[in-house]
Amino acid sequence: MIETVFSAELPVGEHLLIQKNRIVGTGGPGPRIAIVTGVHGDELEGQYVAFELARRLKSALHLLSGTVDIYPAVNPLGINSIQRGMPLFDLDLNRTFPGNGNGPMAETMTAAVMDDIRGADVCVDIHASNIFLREMPQVRINELSADQLVPLAPLLNVDFVWVHASATVLESTLAYSLNSAGTPTLVVEAGVGMRITEEYGRRLTDGILRLAAHLGAWKGDFYSAPEPIVSHDGEVSYLNAEHAGIFLPRAKHATVLHEGEVVGIIADPLSGDVVEEVRSPRAGLLFTLRAYPIVYPGSLLARILGDIQ
Repeated sequence: MIETVFSAELPVGEHLLIQKNRIVGTGGPGPRIAIVTGVHGDELEGQYVAFELARRLKSALHLLSGTVDIYPAVNPLGINSIQRGMPLFDLDLNRTFPGNGNGPMAETMTAAVMDDIRGADVCVDIHASNIFLREMPQVRINELSADQLVPLAPLLNVDFVWVHASATVLESTLAYSLNSAGTPTLVVEAGVGMRITEEYGRRLTDGILRLAAHLGAWKGDFYSAPEPIVSHDGEVSYLNAEHAGIFLPRAKHATVLHEGEVVGIIADPLSGDVVEEVRSPRAGLLFTLRAYPIVYPGSLLARILGDIQ
């Protein structure tokens, strides 16, 4: 059943509409699970998950107990215009939660989304990377919520779980606000901006069904991935460019590197010289790799997860 979460008329003659697909199983009472994506308009990986999950659930309602709410486009204006933030308002929607029902329109909108999701037994907030970086499927967790969320994260079929220090977590995100309100929320990062990686989407869809089965909501089939690595901030190395130019990867994304292995080179198109050879400072998993080739000093090129077993 398609339901309206928020609706507003815009001054430019357009209509802002946030909708959800509420799928109620015929297998009896059960938990409520919320699947959210499209908070950033340039992150499209979750669009495929929303489609595939709804398709699979609707074809087997007798195997579903309880309710699954799918929110495919929390930022429909951003998705329609392929902009990360919310156009017309020039803001990052994931910096406006929990919102304010009596505030400006953007905050009224995020407050309505919060109120609609609040109380779910679990929420999965799906993100992709931006257009610059490609990410392996991962769950990112604030250490303040780690005790509750780390046991659930492996069920989503991700490759690893990254527990962040609380000092680096913004309190104005949807996930932080929901976790603070008592709704357990897992943040997934996978793929690259403005693209859909169907392989990742299928894995995550199966992971959501696996999570639903764990909660007693799903009696159907699902794929179970191997146990992911659980990491902390101190185990992650960041590789940043020292020169401007074009970054050409030489290592394959999502592989384990040796210490000193070449991750890529930075070339100068004007001089025809290789101005930098980027090497891994440690042995570890290359879980983030730059997808957009133009770089400047300081540009993030890769993240490597060390101390893996």
